[in-house]
Amino acid sequence: MIISGSLSSLPQKILLYICGSKRKIMIKRFIGIAAVAILMASCNEQKTAYVDTTVLIKEYKEMKDVEAQFTSKSDSVRQQLDSVAKVFQQEVQEYQSQMNSMSESQRKAKEQELMQKQQMLQQQQQMVGNRLREESNTVMDSLVTKIKDYVKDYGKDNNYTYIFGSNESANIMYAEEGLDITQEILSELNEEYGGVEETETEEATNED
Repeated sequence: MIISGSLSSLPQKILLYICGSKRKIMIKRFIGIAAVAILMASCNEQKTAYVDTTVLIKEYKEMKDVEAQFTSKSDSVRQQLDSVAKVFQQEVQEYQSQMNSMSESQRKAKEQELMQKQQMLQQQQQMVGNRLREESNTVMDSLVTKIKDYVKDYGKDNNYTYIFGSNESANIMYAEEGLDITQEILSELNEEYGGVEETETEEATNED
């Protein structure tokens, strides 16, 4: 009787075990589906966009103005250095035309003088070039930082989760239409810069 009772209850235990296992599997699947749904919903709620940083920097009015200023300054400095170099070259030619009439000691003294002048001229050219380069880099870095800060503030004000940057070395391979906000930000940057420029012009006019 004991053996018979145990055998008769076995299928029921197996059935309960199978039902319980299926229930656990269904619960796990439901949890997994729910997690995926929540993740997808979270992704859909994220507001993203991107900007072409190359276009942004290249077409920013203030950047163009600064580049034009340094180009003009560089041309002016180059003209001054060319003038000094021309005077030195004339002095060299004058020495070459007179060297045959000089004594050996005179030639040595003049050549030493010319070498020193040439070295000073080269050092001056290098110093001026380095100074201009450093000034240019400082101003350009400042403008790039200004653009980055503007994009950051724009993202916060417009509730963006991410604003990606795209350029030659880090391209956005594909983006849904409408996610490129380069022109929108560029327009606002130029308008802000132009507004400041107009205000300063108006103040100068009023003072006159």
